[in-house]
Amino acid sequence: MTDVNTLGEFGLIEHLTKPFSLRNPSSIKGVGDDAAVIDNGTHCTLVSTDMLVEGIHFDLSYTPLKHLGYKAIVVNLSDIYAMNAHPRQVLVSIAISSKYTVEALEELYAGIKAACETYQVDLVGGDTTSSPRGMTISVTAIGEAKKERITYRSGARPGDLICITGDLGAAYLGLQILEREKRIWQEHPDIQPDLEGQAYLIGRQLKPEARRDMIEAFEKNSLVPTSMIDISDGLASELFHLCKQSGTGALIEESGVPIHLDTQLMAIKFRLDPITCALSGGEDYELLFTIDPRDTDKIRFLPDIYIAGEMLTSDAGIKLSTKGGKLHDLKAQGWRHF
Repeated sequence: MTDVNTLGEFGLIEHLTKPFSLRNPSSIKGVGDDAAVIDNGTHCTLVSTDMLVEGIHFDLSYTPLKHLGYKAIVVNLSDIYAMNAHPRQVLVSIAISSKYTVEALEELYAGIKAACETYQVDLVGGDTTSSPRGMTISVTAIGEAKKERITYRSGARPGDLICITGDLGAAYLGLQILEREKRIWQEHPDIQPDLEGQAYLIGRQLKPEARRDMIEAFEKNSLVPTSMIDISDGLASELFHLCKQSGTGALIEESGVPIHLDTQLMAIKFRLDPITCALSGGEDYELLFTIDPRDTDKIRFLPDIYIAGEMLTSDAGIKLSTKGGKLHDLKAQGWRHF
């Protein structure tokens, strides 16, 4: 018998779905990207689904249910935006144990409603069932885009520029603060949590936002990235996905990876390397994308976009160039689901 840990999440998905092929002409893209793509004539429908499991993806000792509902929607919408598409509908299914009251679920759905209103998507269905333990939330996001604007992970070519939105590592440092305070609270229940006024870092962990603004900016500036993925498992891990799907190598400049000042200072306080937090932390839900160098002028004056490197030929490997001028093989050490 084979332990699933030997394959990891994506290895397991690839192993289990390998025997499946697409039979219908309308099925343009199946397993292997941020969302499936279905041809509907003038437009394509994009579908993505994700689960959040209590004790694995969230801890209710420091996660308010309203924030959890909001985050559950946002992380799924992020997958649709990562395809350069617009989400339109969501379906939400939950499995709950008997410890949850109606009032608790009202809080969860208040967060879901807030996210739907913020991103202008409709809740159109779902399912509710019982669970012997804890809570599981499953969200399916449905989006649409013109076929020629859809961006896959597989379109990058050597020479393309690597771009990153926002900043990285903040959500990971927010989690470290929350986990630290949880441990202190468990040992000393009478002590109030000290979040050190780190609203930005805590917010990035508990209430992330998807980059709808970037997709709108791309559309306004007639830009179609050559490849794209959202950063949920850490920059390094996502870059490996782009390189594998596109058949390329890559060079990332440490100086080009955007890191918020609060992240840098808190990383040092935790005796962590800020670039390691950015490369491997995860849950930032920013966008990692590549562009043809000829499109550089289209992003030059767009705010919150940083050129961090270049795609190379596959034989060049995937490298990190440090601020000190050293070249290292990049390793994908982000979140492991198994």
